[in-house]
Amino acid sequence: MILLSPAKTLDFESPSETNVCTEPEFLELSKNLIQGLAKLNSDEVGKLMDISPKLADLNRERFQKWIATHNQENAKQAILAFKGDVYEGLRAWEFTRSDFTYAQKKLRVLSGLYGLLKPLDLIQPYRLEMGTVYANPAGKDLYAFWGERLADAINQDLKKQKSSMIINLASQEYFKAAKASKIEGEIISPSFLDEKNGKYKIISFYAKKARGYMANFLITNRVENDKDLSNFNSHGYRISKGDSTPSSPVFTRSEKQREAA
Repeated sequence: MILLSPAKTLDFESPSETNVCTEPEFLELSKNLIQGLAKLNSDEVGKLMDISPKLADLNRERFQKWIATHNQENAKQAILAFKGDVYEGLRAWEFTRSDFTYAQKKLRVLSGLYGLLKPLDLIQPYRLEMGTVYANPAGKDLYAFWGERLADAINQDLKKQKSSMIINLASQEYFKAAKASKIEGEIISPSFLDEKNGKYKIISFYAKKARGYMANFLITNRVENDKDLSNFNSHGYRISKGDSTPSSPVFTRSEKQREAA
């Protein structure tokens, strides 16, 4: 299984590359969250999410327009609606029908509003980061709201897939919601380091795109085991065997490789 974070940037204007769609598993819980969020005014939304007045107005409007009935007229498949750096690297708009089918089985997106999304689950425009401190009946934040539900759902999917391998390409903020200690599988968390001024380090912009590159590699090559993971070589990245461990593989890219990619 592959885990990703969602994106703040959304695209609900471009047509979808597939008509196949599904309904999010935790839609009723999303509805419960929205019922409270829709009561907030723009100032309250801005303070809650630490965003500008313009973005606060936009997201207040999104909360108020959100409805539980999701269809292809008011929603879009998650993997095609998200358009941040990770999804630029993933390039799901280039997927074949069989790629979408495989991704639907193997890829999950952690979400502050929807909990856990399959790629073809329909979503409506929203912004609600997992780390948001939003008080709710379950506790002080969204981690309390989701509790162990996401870990339970991940474990159920692993059993269906008859797999124990999880490739964690999500950010720490989002992966925290999955409660790693509750997951019944082998968690592999790759790191992506780029050279800058002669030193290798994680550069956020490049690392986010690299997560998307790896997700694309795993899906389009139907990677099913950790040995094949080390073959990842997209956009100039290569496994650094000396820096890697089985649970934390490290991929590096020199400045020359980056320029050539």
